[in-house]
Amino acid sequence: MVKFHSLLTFVSAICLASVTSVLAGPYTLSDNIVGPAFFDAFEWQAIGDPTHGRVQYVDQATSRSRNLTYASSNSFVLRADSTTTLSPSGPGRQSVRIRTKKTYQTHVAVFDVRHMPQGCGTWPAIWETNESNWPNGGEIDIVEGVNDQAPNAATLHTAAGCSMPASRTQTGTNGQLDCNYAVNGNTGCGVRFTEPNSYGPGFNNNGGGWLAVERNNQFINVWFWPRNSGNVPGDVRNGNSGVNTDTWGTPSANFPNTSCDISKFFNAHNIIINLTFCGDWAGGVYGQSGCPSTCDDFVNNNPAAFANAYFDFASLRVYQ
Repeated sequence: MVKFHSLLTFVSAICLASVTSVLAGPYTLSDNIVGPAFFDAFEWQAIGDPTHGRVQYVDQATSRSRNLTYASSNSFVLRADSTTTLSPSGPGRQSVRIRTKKTYQTHVAVFDVRHMPQGCGTWPAIWETNESNWPNGGEIDIVEGVNDQAPNAATLHTAAGCSMPASRTQTGTNGQLDCNYAVNGNTGCGVRFTEPNSYGPGFNNNGGGWLAVERNNQFINVWFWPRNSGNVPGDVRNGNSGVNTDTWGTPSANFPNTSCDISKFFNAHNIIINLTFCGDWAGGVYGQSGCPSTCDDFVNNNPAAFANAYFDFASLRVYQ
């Protein structure tokens, strides 16, 4: 009986190890979004801006006819209008907000970005959320900044009850540790990257780079690799059919489940890409940014200033 029990324990251990290995193994490509595929993978959100920006989000037909979104075989561009002077009493500057048709829970998303929007008044973002259940369903900001103020910051926003430890394995610098949206005007628990070329003109002058997020029930990690970095993992640089995040090194931002039940605070999420102007954040800090005039006046009266207010994506690859 003892021998049988020992054998059973041994077999069970092997099975458990096998299951654990599967759960911790590499991720496999599920969505390879390149060039024209963005038009099929995303839906256009012609909605009022929830962050109260000086923007008019347009539908896909309008964005294509006005050349605010266009694609080639290896590029997808999303941009704002840069030719129209706006009436202060009229709609905001035309721009685009898109959301994936699919939702994701445990996944890795790799964004190969050649260029991101820059300029005074700009507020570009790449992020994930469940809009219909915000903030209870959580939010993950992968790229976000305003008024060309580097570096990038990755941030979580949640309902009350989720916070981050002061000490964790990451290269970035902690901001607020409480992720609760109701604390400090929806500041969230953010991590500022160390690289000045992770956001804005510095990012663009360097040819962009790769950003990646990994989400599971144990942690949420965000990485950044500049275009000319010698540390870009091969599976990221080459857009492989599978990725192994264990080989990617220390993330820029690490959000562990130590004091935050990720499965509770984060629903299945859409990926959202958008460009707004002024509004709650970019407008709120505009006076401290070194930019001219007021934010709304600048956006209204200087269309040519937004010639570089565009995203250029080489690819978005999602692995599950």
